[in-house]
Amino acid sequence: MVLFNVSRVETTPFGDQKPGTSGLRKKVKVFKQPNYLQNFVQSTFNALTPQNVRGATLVVSGDGRYFSTDAIQIITKMAAGNGLRRVWVGQNGLLSTPAVSAVIRERVGVDGSKATGAFILTASHNPGGPNEDFGIKYNMENGGPAPEGITDKIYENTKTIKEYLTADLPDVDITAIGVTSYCGSEGQFDVEVFDSASDYVKLMKSIFDFESIRKLLSSPKFTFCYDALHGVGGAYAKRIFVEELGAQESSLLNCVPKEDFGGGHPDPNLTYAKELVARMGLGKSNSEVEPPEFGAASDGDADRNMILGKRFFVTPSDSVAIIAANAVEAIPYFSAGLKGVARSMPTSAALDVVAKNLNLKFFEVPTGWKFFGNLMDAGLCSVCGEESFGTGSDHIREKDGIWAVLAWLSILACKNRENLGGGKLVTVEDIVHNHWATYGRHYYTRYDYENVDAGAAKELMACLVKLQSSLTEVNEIVSGIQSDVSKVVHADEFEYKDPVDGSISKHQGIRYLFEDGSRLVFRLSGTGSEGATIRLYIEQYEKDPSKTGRDSQDALAPLVAVALGLSKMQEFTGRSAPTVIT
Repeated sequence: MVLFNVSRVETTPFGDQKPGTSGLRKKVKVFKQPNYLQNFVQSTFNALTPQNVRGATLVVSGDGRYFSTDAIQIITKMAAGNGLRRVWVGQNGLLSTPAVSAVIRERVGVDGSKATGAFILTASHNPGGPNEDFGIKYNMENGGPAPEGITDKIYENTKTIKEYLTADLPDVDITAIGVTSYCGSEGQFDVEVFDSASDYVKLMKSIFDFESIRKLLSSPKFTFCYDALHGVGGAYAKRIFVEELGAQESSLLNCVPKEDFGGGHPDPNLTYAKELVARMGLGKSNSEVEPPEFGAASDGDADRNMILGKRFFVTPSDSVAIIAANAVEAIPYFSAGLKGVARSMPTSAALDVVAKNLNLKFFEVPTGWKFFGNLMDAGLCSVCGEESFGTGSDHIREKDGIWAVLAWLSILACKNRENLGGGKLVTVEDIVHNHWATYGRHYYTRYDYENVDAGAAKELMACLVKLQSSLTEVNEIVSGIQSDVSKVVHADEFEYKDPVDGSISKHQGIRYLFEDGSRLVFRLSGTGSEGATIRLYIEQYEKDPSKTGRDSQDALAPLVAVALGLSKMQEFTGRSAPTVIT
């Protein structure tokens, strides 16, 4: 057994290590500064209770992006230095964010050990590579992101840190499954490299009826395509879709994880998932090849998802509403009923209508998965979602891209139980149209203005807040831009009081609510590593079944004009068009 010594290394604070709702994200060159990563990791250990550090088990893995391998070695040595008992690493350093949550909650070591937390190495849907993004976040013993009480402590610690602890261990081979043991002054320290997929696959098989999905995928009527965008989802795709469910390997796109995501932007939307979008018949050029019946993509760390039918896009807001409406019938895990449902504030109200019709508890929360986690831990929520392509349930405490794909395949399998032998296939588009006929349609779009000057973005938001003090003035501006748009009846900054712990989250987005149920929402997003991203959400509800088939952008055009005029978007940002429209 290799012996090691612990060292105390002097350091100084950086001052820019405030973790957001998704952890700490910066450019790789920032993380590569001497002691930058070490300061954040030590500040995290110092923010935890002693029982979650000394003698504890820590998971360290991520989406495999550039700098991950170096980071795993640094964190492993620091774990030994801080008195942890063992570190678990997914083979090749790969674990999707949902799989990390599953490992914390479900995995038991050969000696009966359970993980008390994890460092997840990801910048989610942002690009990877030497000149791109890296990120790190800490998840707690429930498998969910660290709450604000912990992230605030981490940030305070980063501002005063003077030293960090590390051990003189040799680098661990993370390519080979097995346990490597070391011995320090406080006893044994183990690093276990384990199969990245086994625990997650086992959990998925306990939730879904794999046999019914297998029948669907084996039908000559049904064709399928999944795109991992060269993210960590590829580490699970072959195991689940090919080996367990019998799909053709040719149905998998970009399923080899790469540290730079193949030079692409691993964000599963209509702009960045170009190859999948083209294959599904939604590209700008018409292909003579018949598109598959069902297509899906996940992002860099496989917690987000996009669902597509043949020449048809399912909005994330509709997706979570449709999953909730069909969960009890289609997914065995929910056969006893749903405890409740929840959505983030910017997400469309499609889920609200389902909850009302099915008499389910309903919650509207700020953006950030930890708010759902609180509800789930209290037994109040089964299914939840965000408009930013995040969908999930209480099986873990993170959003889960592959879970959402399997949920949709389960719904399609359920709807086509009697049709696979003969009769017309019920398609993704059929399911969505039937949902609109039952519950109405929420026309919805999101405009993202990425890498906007941070000062200009803050000025724009401040102007919108100030404007809310006079609805009369707001409505004069609105009618001057578009006379046929409904009147604004309420305007505020969204504030949330958590029903579980009573904590209050303020300044969670600027809202303008219209008399006919339409909404405009403006948010500054913290998910990028440079500049600011302004997100504009535009929603209009239509209950008349004869009017639910319009093109979304046409239906929303008057509200879009109002939103851009009211916010003076071009004047503040200098942008005549958004970076991405969803």
